[in-house]
Amino acid sequence: MTDAPTPALPNWPQAYPATGASATLKQRNEDFVVTELPLQAPSGAGEHVWVEVEKNGANTAFVGQQLAAAAGVNDWDVGHAGLKDRHAVTRQWFSLYLPKGETPDLTLLQHPEFQVLSQSRHVKKLRPGDLLGNRFRIVLRDVNGDRGAIEANLQAIAAQGVPNYFGAQRFGHDGGNVEQGRAMLAREIRVRNPKKKGIYLSAVRSFVFNEVLALRIQQGLWGQTLAGDVLDAAGLPTGPLWGRGRVSTSEQAQALENGVAERHAALCDGLEHAGLDQERRSLVARPEGLRWEWLQGDELALDFALPPGTYATSVLAEVLRTAEPPRLSDDEPTPAE
Repeated sequence: MTDAPTPALPNWPQAYPATGASATLKQRNEDFVVTELPLQAPSGAGEHVWVEVEKNGANTAFVGQQLAAAAGVNDWDVGHAGLKDRHAVTRQWFSLYLPKGETPDLTLLQHPEFQVLSQSRHVKKLRPGDLLGNRFRIVLRDVNGDRGAIEANLQAIAAQGVPNYFGAQRFGHDGGNVEQGRAMLAREIRVRNPKKKGIYLSAVRSFVFNEVLALRIQQGLWGQTLAGDVLDAAGLPTGPLWGRGRVSTSEQAQALENGVAERHAALCDGLEHAGLDQERRSLVARPEGLRWEWLQGDELALDFALPPGTYATSVLAEVLRTAEPPRLSDDEPTPAE
């Protein structure tokens, strides 16, 4: 059985009625403010130095490299809990492995795109996913459309959440990471770089998950729990992150998931043979503390928090269409995770 073509991403369906509204996103970096919510505060003692950084116009990897250079350590001695958008103002934590010697005062580091707000020692390195989530303050400009329809969708989102799609950032330009992953799994290309291999596998896995979620919405099943669903800790249905082993759902939910797997048999077989194990991810993302206000003229401000691995763009997509201003470069197409 052959897969459906995957070189470009489908237009996956939304859960709520289209408002027909549009807006400009990230006209300025200050329009997209992200604050990382840490799992814990540094204890004050240990082999790692944790630093809280506010950055404006820089990507996470670049800041990590600058911190490593300033502290005199290798890049791999720097840890962080998640990648943050470049075209934004973001606060996040980094850790640096400095078990011996004098502790440098990194708050004195001067750079036009970031500043170190505080530092303290701790017993462990920060690793991806070591966070409670992220809080967002987003200002949308040039909002054009029916305010009543916009607010109706925002009220529905506050009550029921949004589809927990992986964002377009996960898939590369025009879905290129999915196509590269397909070619890699089909042994049409050989990928030696472990980091690139991981990116391609993640893109394929995320694509299959989005296909399952999209099918549920297409079948009018949004907001419903199916017979045989596996629920998360909040009692919400989950979808498969494909890998080895049988899916843990049964009955109606299993039939739906297996149907998607059959349609993308080569991708799913490839993920299994790549050594990945079956995992689950919530099909619903619920923004916490969602608030909104209309500012002067045609500007709309949104405030909410999301758990790790979920995308603010999934919230915006259910409210209106957004477009970012053209930029000379955009070298970090990554979410705040």
